[in-house]
Amino acid sequence: MGRKPKYTYEQKVQACEDYISGKHSTVEIAQRLNTTKSGPRMIRKWAHQYETNGAAVFLPQKHNRTYSKEFKESVVREYLDGSGSMEDLTYKYNISNQGTLWQWIIKYTEGEEIKDYDPYPEVYMASPKKTTFEERIEIVEYCLNHDRNYKKTAAEYNCSYSQVRNWVLKYEEGGKSALIDKRGRRKKEDELSEVELLKRENKRLTKKLEEQKLENELLKKVQEIERRRYIQGSGKKQNT
Repeated sequence: MGRKPKYTYEQKVQACEDYISGKHSTVEIAQRLNTTKSGPRMIRKWAHQYETNGAAVFLPQKHNRTYSKEFKESVVREYLDGSGSMEDLTYKYNISNQGTLWQWIIKYTEGEEIKDYDPYPEVYMASPKKTTFEERIEIVEYCLNHDRNYKKTAAEYNCSYSQVRNWVLKYEEGGKSALIDKRGRRKKEDELSEVELLKRENKRLTKKLEEQKLENELLKKVQEIERRRYIQGSGKKQNT
């Protein structure tokens, strides 16, 4: 889910129309919106976006914008050709901010590959999905065949990012058998490694010590009760 904007669509459009028409100055509009000192500059930015792309630029977005590799390279080349400043291009193409464009320019000029950006934000918050052994294998193979793109795979199979990542790591470490759901199944002794055997024995001994401790505490309480009864009984005999 996208972040809730501080100013509504209607407030931004009205601010732009008031400024462009000359009805109010940026200072007056900023005071009306109760903005910070940078308010006038922000309103000029809105006005530039409004004139370049229309009111639709202020419509709320459910998710972060998606930028393809081709789009990024096209904008960068336009900047390097002198066809527009960073500020002009961010307004023209409705890019989130100049810092984003600057990162593309740096990568392009340094020969670093510019990749597609496809956020799929919902996969990080998705609830774990119940799957069969066969489904987990299919998901892992899909992920590996698509450059280990966990986000895209999670979105494709409607499961969470962490699930996909864990399954892929398990598969690479232990093969298909590592994807078997072993929850609720207790391993047999001959299936355990030396470390697992030691851990199980330690757990057994710890439990035994705890049980002995409880038995000792219970025994002490019983002895104390018996002692009090004996004292009370002795007192009654002396009084008779």
